[in-house]
Amino acid sequence: MELTITTENFEELRNGTLPLVVDLWATWCGPCKAIAPIIAELAQEYEGKIAVGKCDVEENDDIAMEFGVRNIPTILFFKGGKLVDKFVGAASKSVLDEKFKALL
Repeated sequence: MELTITTENFEELRNGTLPLVVDLWATWCGPCKAIAPIIAELAQEYEGKIAVGKCDVEENDDIAMEFGVRNIPTILFFKGGKLVDKFVGAASKSVLDEKFKALL
């Protein structure tokens, strides 16, 4: 299950017990829409092992600014509250799955 990441819950989720993957997106972004089903599948496959959330940059631009996000989709990978990886652009499920596996 994907979480909705907002300014209000980001710090708590980032510092939670599970690694966190954040998909930064916007409603008008075509590539964001293209990877959305892949992110949803991975969220389901890694449920209980990795927390997966979506963050609308239009509503939570402070999170995007904090991590220097200039292009979307951007996927941020956190472990132990620290940013450990970042991926910009659309990708296949296999590429993103490798990033997820690296968090475990």
